[in-house]
Amino acid sequence: MTFTTPEQISAANKANVESILTLANTAFASIEKLATLNLNTARTLLEDSVANTKTLMGAKDVQELVSLQTAIAQPTIEKLVSYGRSVYEITASIQGEVSKILESQMGEANKNLSAALDKAAKSAPAGSDVAVAAVKSAIAAANSAYDSMSKAAKQVVELTEANVAAATDATVKAVNSGAPIKSKKAA
Repeated sequence: MTFTTPEQISAANKANVESILTLANTAFASIEKLATLNLNTARTLLEDSVANTKTLMGAKDVQELVSLQTAIAQPTIEKLVSYGRSVYEITASIQGEVSKILESQMGEANKNLSAALDKAAKSAPAGSDVAVAAVKSAIAAANSAYDSMSKAAKQVVELTEANVAAATDATVKAVNSGAPIKSKKAA
């Protein structure tokens, strides 16, 4: 006995192709953002390097050279921190988009599986309702586990974002105050 019609197969294939295209477009958009960021950063670094070299060459003595180097280092570190933050934002954005797509696909697959089980239960022989109930229970348990893992992963992402923001702010404040930047060494 067949439960899947050609129309259902065609609709499922169409949905899968659309999901793949959405993922591909998301990936290409992110790659484009990263490429633009990298090109702009390279251009800025080259321009800054030329300007900084000219500035350093104009130093009249060692004390002025050291002072100029210190003044040049601060904006450079701020730009590097900003670059790192931008890269992180782009990668976090693509991760969020991919998660949304995968969650949508998972929801649709669960809905289709549930509908197929209901349809199978209606035409199943007497006494098989226990087996169908067991399968539905297993699916519900798997979905619950997936939801728990998904929530935990989102909490980790939020915590990581908060830590990155705090570290970035601390670095910028340290650079602006002239204090040395403290880093924790792995034990």
